[in-house]
Amino acid sequence: MKNRAIHVVFAGIFAVATAAVMAAQGRNGAAQPAPQPATAAGHRALAVAAAGTDHPGLLATVCPAPAAGGAARGGAGAGRASAGAARGGAGANAAGTGRAGGAAAQAPTPARGAVRAAPARETWHAEPVKVFDNLYWLGQTEYSVWAVNTSAGIIIIDTIFDYSVEDEVVDGLKKVGLDPANIKYVIVSHGHSDHSGGAKLLQDRFHARVLMSKADWDLLDRSNGTKPSRDMVVEDGQQLTLGDETLTMYLTPGHTPGTISTIIPVKENGETHTAAAWGGTAYNFTITPDKGREYWFHTYIASALRFQAVEQAAKADVVIANHTNFDGSKQKLPATKNRKPGDPNPWVIGTDAANRYMTVVVECAKAGLAELEGR
Repeated sequence: MKNRAIHVVFAGIFAVATAAVMAAQGRNGAAQPAPQPATAAGHRALAVAAAGTDHPGLLATVCPAPAAGGAARGGAGAGRASAGAARGGAGANAAGTGRAGGAAAQAPTPARGAVRAAPARETWHAEPVKVFDNLYWLGQTEYSVWAVNTSAGIIIIDTIFDYSVEDEVVDGLKKVGLDPANIKYVIVSHGHSDHSGGAKLLQDRFHARVLMSKADWDLLDRSNGTKPSRDMVVEDGQQLTLGDETLTMYLTPGHTPGTISTIIPVKENGETHTAAAWGGTAYNFTITPDKGREYWFHTYIASALRFQAVEQAAKADVVIANHTNFDGSKQKLPATKNRKPGDPNPWVIGTDAANRYMTVVVECAKAGLAELEGR
């Protein structure tokens, strides 16, 4: 791959304290719920209070009420995979990761390196949307791809499936007036095929550099299906600078062993906002004999608390996700397309709501752990 005048620098490990996170809760007017016991019900109550009317999709996915989640949860939200299979293969992932559900509705697992048979296009296709002056949504109905346009090229965050990347990412960029040949970097948040499956095409066709954590490159090595060649390895706190934009990536293990969460500057009409992208949300953990669900819940919670403090320090006022039901994309994308001059950007939710998004993530994971421990 040819060299580019682009530099990658390291910001180092961002040390934070849980106490600082909790002290900042409600600083911008969020209601403070009464103290709750350290039980699944208590943590769920805190999550419900934090979600309010801003994050119902996230809450419903990772912290459903007991009657809705039941035994399938094993830690709230684990049943997402079964619903995902009907949405074009959400349940497909690296072999041995412990993701359950949905197998009956999936296409057979392809041979190593083969392209997965595509579901009918009408079940997954969506049109691209310009969200900010430098940020575009290029996903499909249930999964998101984000394109950061810079003065020196394009950074793609997540790549959906091998069967949909051409339609949604390559053709989607053309529809919004951008040239896919200008893709320079591809950040893959984690090594599940609904986010990594399209990376090989972008790597092979456009010579884009692909970034992933070492742990999730290793995860891909153990998987079947289409995958990129091992390329750049992301370290914790690493900054990626391309032209006039700098993204900062943090290792937040939990959803997978090396999930990446990212802070992204976004711009509109000369004003800069900060977007936070939590890289892996559901509890379909990579289970091994020495690292079971309890280990991964503890790891996930620690990562979520840390990233919450990171986004607070960055004054994040925008939340984006890699599944459309987590960040309200299904409501915000139509609202964005229908904006009139002078209308507020629906993606700018403010620092308080952005902080509460991560509180939902944390408290729902604590509820899952409490259930696992019988509390």
